[in-house]
Amino acid sequence: MRTKMFALAVVGLLATGSMVACSDDGGSDSGGSNAAGNKSGGGGGTGKVGVILPDTKSSVRWATADAKYLKEAFDAADVPVDIQNAQGDKAQFQNIADGMIASGAKVLMIANLDSGTGKAVIDRAKAAGVATIDYDRLTLNGGAQYYVSFDNVEVGRMQGQGLKNCLTAMNARLPVIADLNGSPTDNNATQFKEGYESVLQPMYDNASYLKGPDQSVDDWSSAEAGVIFEQMMTQTGNKINGVLAANDGLANAAIAILKKNRMNGTVPVTGQDATVQGLQNILAGDQCMTVYKPIENEAKAAAELAIKLFKGQKTDGLELTKVKDPESGAYIPARLLTPKVITKTNVNEVIEDKFVTRKSVCSGDYAKYCVTAGI
Repeated sequence: MRTKMFALAVVGLLATGSMVACSDDGGSDSGGSNAAGNKSGGGGGTGKVGVILPDTKSSVRWATADAKYLKEAFDAADVPVDIQNAQGDKAQFQNIADGMIASGAKVLMIANLDSGTGKAVIDRAKAAGVATIDYDRLTLNGGAQYYVSFDNVEVGRMQGQGLKNCLTAMNARLPVIADLNGSPTDNNATQFKEGYESVLQPMYDNASYLKGPDQSVDDWSSAEAGVIFEQMMTQTGNKINGVLAANDGLANAAIAILKKNRMNGTVPVTGQDATVQGLQNILAGDQCMTVYKPIENEAKAAAELAIKLFKGQKTDGLELTKVKDPESGAYIPARLLTPKVITKTNVNEVIEDKFVTRKSVCSGDYAKYCVTAGI
């Protein structure tokens, strides 16, 4: 859902790139190979698990975390897996799926690019008798058998509360809040917005905050977010006092514009994903908070489910709940994990979890901030 308080001209950027498969050393093989499936475990069994990740543009996690942790989990169970990344290309996404199904996938796990593409892939898999799992993103009206993600409404609530906490700490008076929402084709973005609006709307209703520009960002493009936010600043005469940015990439784009206007550090900005850049922005005082979603836990939970399906085992004992598909009305068995708020006081927790390294976060100009924060 996209709402606009201001007419903003937005230039859409096309996500392009070649297909990438996860390799044994945690790197990637270019082209349409299925290196991970060919090299990863299996013990002579038949079939495999296919995993399709969406891109490396919407978040760096798809390149740095998910493929690595998923592969480790399947290798530990000696289950063959083929992990590939569609690099933002919808046709490639479907081609990868067709190849996996044709080459004997027994389970297909997808993080969709959009619900239309995801549904087409799920329909083909189900027609071929392949078990299906929505990973991280729910495919609306897709009919996947299972769904594994974080509690995305709670993620958004944490962002809204985080922004509220920072504004309170700054004694902000009638702050104008701008929203940089995620992609309108990503159901997660809709859920994030539901969460942060549950915190912010009451503040608008009681006239404590003023509703400012509110716009979605196609494909989670940080470049587009920068264009949008600069136009927001122009439209408001630089009268933006808080930014609800749906992830760290969008946050960094807003921070870059704030820096141009010498307003960074004075306007709280939220984020999500606990990226290196996001954590550095927090340590520097330019970003208010982020939401850490331990991807290793999500990957392990999804792999555990896929392994049971691959082996024909019951899924009892996996603490499944049910999530309602808002389009089809169907209830989908789901595993929802718990996210965590990260501010300057607990950045070290992300490093201690080995989600990022101290070396990467505390590099260059950020070293002094790490020392100050006791990292």
